[in-house]
Amino acid sequence: MKTKRLAHAGLYLLLGILCFIFLMPIVWVVFSSFKPAGELFAWPPSLIGKNPGLDNYILALEEGDFVRYFVNTVMVSLIATLLTVVVNVMAGYVFAKYHFRGERLLFGMVMVTLMIPLEVIMIPIFKVIVATKLYDSLWGLIIPAVASPTAVFLVRQYYVPIPNELMEAARIDGASELQIFLRVMLPLAKPVVSVLCIFSFMWRWNDYLWPKLVINNKRNYTLQLALANFSGEYSVDWNSLLAMSVISMIPVLIVFVTLQKYIIGGMTAGGVKG
Repeated sequence: MKTKRLAHAGLYLLLGILCFIFLMPIVWVVFSSFKPAGELFAWPPSLIGKNPGLDNYILALEEGDFVRYFVNTVMVSLIATLLTVVVNVMAGYVFAKYHFRGERLLFGMVMVTLMIPLEVIMIPIFKVIVATKLYDSLWGLIIPAVASPTAVFLVRQYYVPIPNELMEAARIDGASELQIFLRVMLPLAKPVVSVLCIFSFMWRWNDYLWPKLVINNKRNYTLQLALANFSGEYSVDWNSLLAMSVISMIPVLIVFVTLQKYIIGGMTAGGVKG
């Protein structure tokens, strides 16, 4: 009994150390965003600082058009996430529950694209964006990444174990195929939909490389492009950079906290025992 308690105590100690290691940089950034410029690199360092305030946030908002950048990023992330969920959940559902000629070949082609790095297809996608006149527009950030083979695979694997008897019972009751999907099968997929929402939102929110290629006009900048402007050739505006970095964390945290209950507590929701 004593050995078991010691093992638990050691495990909790290890978990506490790991939590400290992973969370300390985030905590340091948050508290440093309230420090005056002279205290950021003061020695010995202090977590809170002697004169904390909101000056960094006010200065950053006054120097750049961050309200516009924030709205642009929210629009791109929300619209892209919505389209990603709609397209990939429907595609994964079809691959899992419907059988048609060429089904395996088509699904195999989707899976093959998982092995192609984004850098390889970035130039062809960019040419398509230019040809379709989506260059330097928010839609040029939204549309290319809507179809995701990873999302299709996750949704398909989630739907495969769900009994087809649920669909047959709905058909007997006179439900159409669209009604079966919307009213029966889609509610069962809350966990995987939540995972797609979190991953898609975080990906779009934190994306820097693709917006850097597609966006030229500052009016269409996202937050990540705006944050990069604080890093000059010879100096870095650490105060404004830290303040805006903290603001950019908030939406991602809200999305994760809102949807995590479906991921942690709902992975077995909708399961039917045979």
